[in-house]
Amino acid sequence: MPPVVIYTKSWCPYCRDAKSLLDKKGVPFQEIDVDGKPDLQAAMSVKAHGRRSVPQIFIGETHVGGCDDLYDLDAAGKLDDLLAA
Repeated sequence: MPPVVIYTKSWCPYCRDAKSLLDKKGVPFQEIDVDGKPDLQAAMSVKAHGRRSVPQIFIGETHVGGCDDLYDLDAAGKLDDLLAA
């Protein structure tokens, strides 16, 4: 399974929802909290092709996007394939 990284902020309900889906699937992930850390948020934005909102989710080298993108992948049956790659 490729490493999963999720950039979050502690107060973000979409971050909680994304982490909940990953937890439900038993997927270990590295959480990077960018709350109040402009340097980390800037680095996240560069990696996420300019997106500054959280969460930003990466599976291996693939930028999944945000919470809705993660749930859309799961609903389409593509998330498990991406996690298994």
